[in-house]
Amino acid sequence: MIAIYLAPVYIILNLYILRWAYLWMGSCHSILRTMAFRTIFAIIYTILSTSLVSGFFIKKPRVLHRALKITGNYFLGIFLYSLMIVMAADLGRLFFKYVCRVSWIHSRIAFNVAGAVCTLLIIGLCVRGIVHAKYIKVTPYEVTISKSVPDTDKLKVVLVADTHFGYNAGVIHAHELVRKINKQKPDLVCIAGDIFDNEYDAIRSPEKLSKVLRSIKSTYGVYACWGNHDLNEAILAGFTFHHKGDNISDVKDPRMNEFLRKSNIKLLEDESVLIDNKFYIVGRKDASLIEKIHETRKAPDQLTKLLDRDKPILVIDHQPKELQELADAGADLDLCGHTHNGQTFPGNLTIKPMWENSCGISQKDAMTCIVTSGAGVWGPAMRLGTDSEICSIQVNFVSPGP
Repeated sequence: MIAIYLAPVYIILNLYILRWAYLWMGSCHSILRTMAFRTIFAIIYTILSTSLVSGFFIKKPRVLHRALKITGNYFLGIFLYSLMIVMAADLGRLFFKYVCRVSWIHSRIAFNVAGAVCTLLIIGLCVRGIVHAKYIKVTPYEVTISKSVPDTDKLKVVLVADTHFGYNAGVIHAHELVRKINKQKPDLVCIAGDIFDNEYDAIRSPEKLSKVLRSIKSTYGVYACWGNHDLNEAILAGFTFHHKGDNISDVKDPRMNEFLRKSNIKLLEDESVLIDNKFYIVGRKDASLIEKIHETRKAPDQLTKLLDRDKPILVIDHQPKELQELADAGADLDLCGHTHNGQTFPGNLTIKPMWENSCGISQKDAMTCIVTSGAGVWGPAMRLGTDSEICSIQVNFVSPGP
């Protein structure tokens, strides 16, 4: 319902951008003021700005559906930065006109220069964001756990989350992801949810993608938990359209489970595994996903009550929630994703007050929490002010003091 209410706002904001584009282009050259040019420009802009909606409703042919969805994801980012820059320029114009009362603000040269600067900023930021989103950074961390482990004093863990395989990421991105993971020579790989992007059919070549992920090299294997996007659910500009009457078996696409099995990724749903009699891996159900599929998830103390707390306990939880409860339950390391660190500026600033640990490393009593900004993107196919990353975590085990 929110998406329906926001639709008029989206239309008005696009008309606002289109108006200033017309004014600036018309000021630059007489050809750009002709009805023919303005009509063509309006048609192209309308196709781009409505690609999110048209891709939502047009399912066949699949090639058109895919093209519209991908175009919509790119346009969403371009729209956001176009709006911010045009609004900033407009506010600046009003400031100089009514507060500073400078005469040059009325000149055609000043208007043309301002329009050119805005255009270059939009192009530069969007290109930068699109290119930067494809680069996967390796962020190192070092964690000390005051528990002794037989025959070993360290563990190399690679944390991955939010790959969002689908329209924004596929086989090429997976190749780079696996290359970066294997370069770390991990003992353990943990995937903290949002492996998929709400639509299994969005993956162009699932068999090839699965084969790439099978090439991850890890001493103790690859473990994962689900995220809130790991289900089949109609989504438009970030708003989901799942209804209570929908068939839950259709929402929980069995192909996703089978994909993980073929990829040698072990899924943990409120389950724990003792690895080589040395340490535990606990995978939690996602707090948002269970509401959509009408399930429950265990509290932290329920997950650990039968575990030997003298052994290290590593938790994979998509969202960085219940940190104190996990620490009280004996968890030593909590590995999360979900936040994307805001993904695009100014999201990286506004996300911080929403989470106790929105991204990076934090301490909660004896437990360390690490939240990754994610290896992929969701919605706008770009990153500005944040990184696509995997986390390389050196875990050191030390004997507890007296």
